[in-house]
Amino acid sequence: MGSRKALVIGIDYYQFPNYPSLNGCVNDAKAVAAVLETHEDGSPNFAVRLLTASTADEAINRKTLKKVVSELFADDNEIALLYYAGHGNVEDTGGGYLCSSETEMGDEGLALSEVMTLARRSKASNTIIVLDSCHSGVAGNVAGEDTAQLSDGMSILTAATTTQIAKEQAGRGVFTTLFVDALNGAAANLAGAITPGSVYAHIDQSLGPWKQRPVYKTNVKQFISLREVTPPVALADLRQLAKLFPSEGFAFPLDPSYEPEMAGRSEGMPAPDPAHTATFGILQRFNRVNLLVPVDAPHMWHAAMQSKSCRLTPLGEHYRRLVADKRI
Repeated sequence: MGSRKALVIGIDYYQFPNYPSLNGCVNDAKAVAAVLETHEDGSPNFAVRLLTASTADEAINRKTLKKVVSELFADDNEIALLYYAGHGNVEDTGGGYLCSSETEMGDEGLALSEVMTLARRSKASNTIIVLDSCHSGVAGNVAGEDTAQLSDGMSILTAATTTQIAKEQAGRGVFTTLFVDALNGAAANLAGAITPGSVYAHIDQSLGPWKQRPVYKTNVKQFISLREVTPPVALADLRQLAKLFPSEGFAFPLDPSYEPEMAGRSEGMPAPDPAHTATFGILQRFNRVNLLVPVDAPHMWHAAMQSKSCRLTPLGEHYRRLVADKRI
Protein backbone atom coordinates (compact mmCIF):
# COMPACT_ATOMS: atom_id res chain seq x y z
CA MET A 1 0.00 0.00 0.00
CA GLY A 2 1.35 3.44 -0.92
CA SER A 3 1.44 6.57 1.20
CA ARG A 4 -1.88 8.02 2.30
CA LYS A 5 -2.22 11.61 3.52
CA ALA A 6 -5.24 13.31 5.04
CA LEU A 7 -5.70 16.99 5.85
CA VAL A 8 -8.52 17.38 8.37
CA ILE A 9 -9.81 20.90 9.08
CA GLY A 10 -12.48 22.01 11.55
CA ILE A 11 -13.35 25.69 12.06
CA ASP A 12 -15.69 26.72 14.86
CA TYR A 13 -14.32 30.24 15.39
CA TYR A 14 -15.49 33.02 13.06
CA GLN A 15 -14.61 36.67 13.60
CA PHE A 16 -17.61 38.45 12.09
CA PRO A 17 -21.35 38.13 12.89
CA ASN A 18 -22.27 37.45 9.27
CA TYR A 19 -20.81 34.01 9.92
CA PRO A 20 -21.47 33.18 13.58
CA SER A 21 -19.17 30.78 15.33
CA LEU A 22 -20.12 27.10 15.19
CA ASN A 23 -20.14 24.37 17.83
CA GLY A 24 -19.50 21.03 16.17
CA CYS A 25 -16.84 21.44 13.50
CA VAL A 26 -13.81 20.99 15.75
CA ASN A 27 -15.40 17.95 17.37
CA ASP A 28 -16.11 16.56 13.90
CA ALA A 29 -12.57 17.13 12.70
CA LYS A 30 -11.07 15.42 15.74
CA ALA A 31 -13.38 12.42 15.27
CA VAL A 32 -12.49 12.12 11.58
CA ALA A 33 -8.76 12.41 12.29
CA ALA A 34 -8.94 9.71 14.95
CA VAL A 35 -10.77 7.20 12.73
CA LEU A 36 -8.56 7.80 9.69
CA GLU A 37 -5.23 7.39 11.48
CA THR A 38 -5.47 3.61 11.87
CA HIS A 39 -7.33 0.61 10.60
CA GLU A 40 -9.50 -1.23 13.12
CA ASP A 41 -6.64 -3.57 14.04
CA GLY A 42 -4.45 -0.59 14.96
CA SER A 43 -2.18 -0.72 11.92
CA PRO A 44 -1.29 2.66 10.35
CA ASN A 45 -3.67 4.08 7.76
CA PHE A 46 -3.55 7.80 6.88
CA ALA A 47 -0.85 10.21 7.97
CA VAL A 48 -3.22 12.85 9.32
CA ARG A 49 -2.62 16.57 9.69
CA LEU A 50 -5.29 18.07 11.96
CA LEU A 51 -5.98 21.81 11.89
CA THR A 52 -8.71 23.27 14.11
CA ALA A 53 -9.91 26.68 15.25
CA SER A 54 -11.98 26.98 18.43
CA THR A 55 -10.88 30.46 19.54
CA ALA A 56 -9.47 33.70 18.13
CA ASP A 57 -5.96 32.54 19.02
CA GLU A 58 -6.44 29.50 16.76
CA ALA A 59 -8.10 31.38 13.87
CA ILE A 60 -7.43 29.88 10.42
CA ASN A 61 -7.23 32.56 7.73
CA ARG A 62 -7.57 32.16 4.00
CA LYS A 63 -3.82 32.25 3.41
CA THR A 64 -3.24 29.38 5.83
CA LEU A 65 -6.15 27.42 4.41
CA LYS A 66 -4.78 27.65 0.87
CA LYS A 67 -1.25 26.83 2.02
CA VAL A 68 -2.17 23.59 3.77
CA VAL A 69 -4.49 22.46 0.96
CA SER A 70 -1.68 23.13 -1.54
CA GLU A 71 0.71 21.05 0.56
CA LEU A 72 -1.76 18.17 0.76
CA PHE A 73 -2.09 17.87 -3.01
CA ALA A 74 1.56 18.57 -3.82
CA ASP A 75 2.94 15.01 -3.54
CA ASP A 76 2.48 11.75 -5.45
CA ASN A 77 0.68 9.83 -2.73
CA GLU A 78 -1.62 6.87 -3.20
CA ILE A 79 -4.43 8.93 -1.62
CA ALA A 80 -4.66 12.61 -0.74
CA LEU A 81 -7.83 13.23 1.30
CA LEU A 82 -9.18 16.64 2.30
CA TYR A 83 -11.85 16.89 5.00
CA TYR A 84 -13.32 20.30 5.87
CA ALA A 85 -15.98 21.21 8.42
CA GLY A 86 -16.99 24.85 8.77
CA HIS A 87 -19.05 27.52 7.08
CA GLY A 88 -19.51 27.28 3.34
CA ASN A 89 -21.01 29.71 0.87
CA VAL A 90 -22.13 29.85 -2.75
CA GLU A 91 -22.33 33.08 -4.75
CA ASP A 92 -24.87 34.00 -7.43
CA THR A 93 -22.18 33.39 -10.03
CA GLY A 94 -22.20 29.73 -9.01
CA GLY A 95 -18.85 29.80 -7.24
CA GLY A 96 -18.49 28.09 -3.87
CA TYR A 97 -16.22 28.99 -0.94
CA LEU A 98 -14.79 27.43 2.19
CA CYS A 99 -15.07 30.17 4.79
CA SER A 100 -11.92 30.86 6.79
CA SER A 101 -12.11 32.44 10.23
CA GLU A 102 -11.83 36.05 9.01
CA THR A 103 -14.57 35.72 6.37
CA GLU A 104 -16.96 38.67 6.47
CA MET A 105 -18.42 38.42 2.97
CA GLY A 106 -19.23 35.15 1.23
CA ASP A 107 -16.54 35.44 -1.46
CA GLU A 108 -13.66 36.08 0.94
CA GLY A 109 -12.92 32.47 1.85
CA LEU A 110 -10.97 29.91 -0.14
CA ALA A 111 -12.70 29.42 -3.48
CA LEU A 112 -13.67 25.84 -4.24
CA SER A 113 -12.44 26.50 -7.77
CA GLU A 114 -8.95 26.95 -6.29
CA VAL A 115 -9.30 23.76 -4.25
CA MET A 116 -10.38 21.86 -7.35
CA THR A 117 -7.49 23.26 -9.41
CA LEU A 118 -5.01 22.12 -6.76
CA ALA A 119 -6.64 18.69 -6.63
CA ARG A 120 -6.70 18.30 -10.42
CA ARG A 121 -3.00 19.16 -10.65
CA SER A 122 -2.12 16.75 -7.86
CA LYS A 123 0.26 13.88 -8.59
CA ALA A 124 -1.65 11.71 -6.10
CA SER A 125 -3.24 8.61 -7.64
CA ASN A 126 -6.51 9.32 -5.83
CA THR A 127 -7.81 12.64 -4.53
CA ILE A 128 -10.80 12.66 -2.19
CA ILE A 129 -12.59 15.80 -1.00
CA VAL A 130 -15.07 15.52 1.87
CA LEU A 131 -16.95 18.69 2.85
CA ASP A 132 -19.31 19.14 5.79
CA SER A 133 -20.42 22.68 5.04
CA CYS A 134 -23.46 24.47 3.71
CA HIS A 135 -23.91 24.53 -0.08
CA SER A 136 -20.96 22.15 -0.46
CA GLY A 137 -22.65 20.24 -3.28
CA VAL A 138 -21.36 22.91 -5.66
CA ALA A 139 -17.83 21.46 -5.33
CA GLY A 140 -16.48 20.29 -8.66
CA ASN A 141 -19.15 22.03 -10.73
CA VAL A 142 -18.26 24.22 -13.66
CA ALA A 143 -19.10 27.81 -12.61
CA GLY A 144 -22.70 28.67 -13.39
CA GLU A 145 -23.53 25.14 -14.56
CA ASP A 146 -24.85 21.93 -13.02
CA THR A 147 -22.14 19.80 -14.65
CA ALA A 148 -19.10 18.55 -12.74
CA GLN A 149 -15.51 18.47 -13.94
CA LEU A 150 -13.43 15.85 -12.13
CA SER A 151 -9.99 14.55 -13.07
CA ASP A 152 -9.11 10.86 -13.09
CA GLY A 153 -9.05 9.34 -9.62
CA MET A 154 -11.08 12.13 -8.00
CA SER A 155 -14.04 11.71 -5.67
CA ILE A 156 -16.12 14.37 -3.89
CA LEU A 157 -18.49 13.67 -1.00
CA THR A 158 -20.45 16.56 0.49
CA ALA A 159 -22.92 17.04 3.31
CA ALA A 160 -25.54 18.92 1.29
CA THR A 161 -26.55 20.09 -2.15
CA THR A 162 -25.71 23.49 -3.61
CA THR A 163 -28.85 25.00 -2.07
CA GLN A 164 -28.96 23.22 1.29
CA ILE A 165 -27.72 23.86 4.81
CA ALA A 166 -25.49 21.33 6.54
CA LYS A 167 -26.98 20.76 9.97
CA GLU A 168 -25.42 20.26 13.39
CA GLN A 169 -27.00 18.20 16.15
CA ALA A 170 -25.80 17.60 19.72
CA GLY A 171 -22.44 19.25 19.09
CA ARG A 172 -21.68 17.30 15.90
CA GLY A 173 -22.45 17.62 12.24
CA VAL A 174 -25.21 15.25 11.14
CA PHE A 175 -23.24 14.31 8.01
CA THR A 176 -19.93 13.77 9.78
CA THR A 177 -21.51 11.62 12.50
CA LEU A 178 -22.67 9.27 9.74
CA PHE A 179 -19.33 9.57 7.93
CA VAL A 180 -17.45 8.42 11.04
CA ASP A 181 -19.97 5.63 11.65
CA ALA A 182 -19.36 4.43 8.10
CA LEU A 183 -15.59 4.42 8.60
CA ASN A 184 -15.98 2.56 11.87
CA GLY A 185 -17.48 -0.35 9.98
CA ALA A 186 -21.10 0.47 9.15
CA ALA A 187 -20.14 0.75 5.46
CA ALA A 188 -17.77 -2.23 5.30
CA ASN A 189 -18.21 -4.97 2.74
CA LEU A 190 -17.83 -8.66 3.63
CA ALA A 191 -14.08 -8.42 3.13
CA GLY A 192 -13.91 -5.62 5.72
CA ALA A 193 -13.10 -2.86 3.19
CA ILE A 194 -14.75 0.58 3.30
CA THR A 195 -14.84 2.52 0.03
CA PRO A 196 -15.97 6.06 -0.79
CA GLY A 197 -18.97 4.59 -2.58
CA SER A 198 -20.03 2.47 0.39
CA VAL A 199 -19.61 5.47 2.71
CA TYR A 200 -21.94 7.50 0.51
CA ALA A 201 -24.47 4.66 0.34
CA HIS A 202 -24.53 4.47 4.15
CA ILE A 203 -25.03 8.23 4.55
CA ASP A 204 -27.57 8.42 1.74
CA GLN A 205 -29.71 5.65 3.22
CA SER A 206 -29.44 7.01 6.75
CA LEU A 207 -30.55 10.55 5.92
CA GLY A 208 -33.58 9.64 3.82
CA PRO A 209 -35.21 11.69 1.05
CA TRP A 210 -36.70 14.48 3.19
CA LYS A 211 -33.54 15.56 5.01
CA GLN A 212 -30.35 17.25 3.82
CA ARG A 213 -29.06 15.28 0.87
CA PRO A 214 -25.44 14.22 0.57
CA VAL A 215 -23.80 14.57 -2.84
CA TYR A 216 -21.32 12.12 -4.33
CA LYS A 217 -19.31 12.73 -7.50
CA THR A 218 -16.57 10.47 -8.75
CA ASN A 219 -14.33 9.75 -11.70
CA VAL A 220 -12.52 6.53 -10.85
CA LYS A 221 -11.78 3.26 -12.63
CA GLN A 222 -12.03 1.28 -9.41
CA PHE A 223 -12.88 1.98 -5.78
CA ILE A 224 -10.12 2.20 -3.21
CA SER A 225 -10.43 1.22 0.42
CA LEU A 226 -10.39 4.11 2.88
CA ARG A 227 -10.19 1.88 5.93
CA GLU A 228 -10.12 -1.83 6.83
CA VAL A 229 -12.17 -3.37 9.64
CA THR A 230 -12.70 -6.91 10.88
CA PRO A 231 -14.90 -8.61 8.27
CA PRO A 232 -18.18 -10.14 9.49
CA VAL A 233 -17.05 -13.44 7.95
CA ALA A 234 -13.42 -14.52 8.26
CA LEU A 235 -11.64 -14.21 4.93
CA ALA A 236 -10.47 -17.82 5.22
CA ASP A 237 -14.13 -18.86 5.38
CA LEU A 238 -15.17 -16.49 2.60
CA ARG A 239 -12.56 -18.03 0.31
CA GLN A 240 -14.34 -21.38 0.70
CA LEU A 241 -17.29 -20.11 -1.34
CA ALA A 242 -15.97 -21.22 -4.73
CA LYS A 243 -15.00 -24.63 -3.35
CA LEU A 244 -18.32 -25.31 -1.62
CA PHE A 245 -20.33 -23.86 -4.52
CA PRO A 246 -18.33 -24.76 -7.64
CA SER A 247 -20.80 -23.33 -10.15
CA GLU A 248 -23.53 -20.71 -10.37
CA GLY A 249 -26.84 -22.00 -9.02
CA PHE A 250 -25.23 -25.00 -7.30
CA ALA A 251 -27.32 -26.43 -4.44
CA PHE A 252 -25.15 -27.75 -1.62
CA PRO A 253 -26.72 -31.03 -0.37
CA LEU A 254 -27.21 -31.44 3.37
CA ASP A 255 -28.17 -34.32 5.66
CA PRO A 256 -28.41 -34.86 9.44
CA SER A 257 -24.67 -35.59 9.71
CA TYR A 258 -24.05 -31.83 9.20
CA GLU A 259 -26.04 -30.82 12.32
CA PRO A 260 -23.83 -31.03 15.47
CA GLU A 261 -26.68 -31.36 17.98
CA MET A 262 -28.16 -34.77 18.81
CA ALA A 263 -31.54 -33.35 19.82
CA GLY A 264 -34.40 -33.86 17.42
CA ARG A 265 -32.96 -36.88 15.63
CA SER A 266 -35.19 -39.75 14.58
CA GLU A 267 -34.12 -43.35 14.79
CA GLY A 268 -31.83 -44.29 11.95
CA MET A 269 -30.55 -40.77 11.30
CA PRO A 270 -26.77 -40.56 10.88
CA ALA A 271 -24.77 -39.15 13.79
CA PRO A 272 -22.95 -35.84 13.51
CA ASP A 273 -19.80 -36.08 11.40
CA PRO A 274 -16.99 -33.74 12.62
CA ALA A 275 -15.90 -32.79 9.09
CA HIS A 276 -19.49 -32.13 8.06
CA THR A 277 -20.34 -30.11 11.18
CA ALA A 278 -17.27 -27.91 10.59
CA THR A 279 -18.49 -27.20 7.06
CA PHE A 280 -22.02 -26.60 8.37
CA GLY A 281 -20.62 -23.97 10.75
CA ILE A 282 -19.19 -22.09 7.78
CA LEU A 283 -22.49 -22.40 5.89
CA GLN A 284 -24.40 -21.05 8.88
CA ARG A 285 -22.08 -18.05 9.06
CA PHE A 286 -22.77 -17.43 5.36
CA ASN A 287 -26.49 -17.65 6.10
CA ARG A 288 -26.26 -15.03 8.86
CA VAL A 289 -24.84 -12.44 6.44
CA ASN A 290 -27.27 -13.28 3.62
CA LEU A 291 -24.80 -15.12 1.41
CA LEU A 292 -26.98 -18.22 1.28
CA VAL A 293 -30.42 -19.51 2.19
CA PRO A 294 -31.83 -22.98 2.90
CA VAL A 295 -33.90 -24.49 0.07
CA ASP A 296 -37.47 -25.56 0.92
CA ALA A 297 -36.78 -25.24 4.64
CA PRO A 298 -37.36 -22.40 7.13
CA HIS A 299 -33.94 -22.63 8.79
CA MET A 300 -30.57 -24.26 8.23
CA TRP A 301 -31.29 -26.75 11.03
CA HIS A 302 -34.37 -27.99 9.17
CA ALA A 303 -32.45 -28.15 5.91
CA ALA A 304 -29.88 -30.46 7.49
CA MET A 305 -32.29 -32.62 9.47
CA GLN A 306 -34.62 -33.00 6.47
CA SER A 307 -31.78 -33.67 3.99
CA LYS A 308 -32.54 -30.53 1.99
CA SER A 309 -29.93 -28.18 0.52
CA CYS A 310 -28.78 -24.57 0.58
CA ARG A 311 -28.18 -22.18 -2.27
CA LEU A 312 -26.31 -18.89 -2.67
CA THR A 313 -28.23 -15.62 -2.77
CA PRO A 314 -27.39 -13.06 -5.51
CA LEU A 315 -25.00 -11.48 -2.99
CA GLY A 316 -23.45 -14.88 -2.35
CA GLU A 317 -23.05 -15.49 -6.09
CA HIS A 318 -21.31 -12.12 -6.35
CA TYR A 319 -18.79 -13.04 -3.68
CA ARG A 320 -18.38 -16.55 -5.14
CA ARG A 321 -17.31 -14.98 -8.42
CA LEU A 322 -14.88 -12.67 -6.61
CA VAL A 323 -13.32 -15.67 -4.86
CA ALA A 324 -13.21 -17.72 -8.08
CA ASP A 325 -11.47 -14.81 -9.84
CA LYS A 326 -8.96 -14.57 -6.96
CA ARG A 327 -10.05 -11.04 -6.13
CA ILE A 328 -10.52 -11.89 -2.44
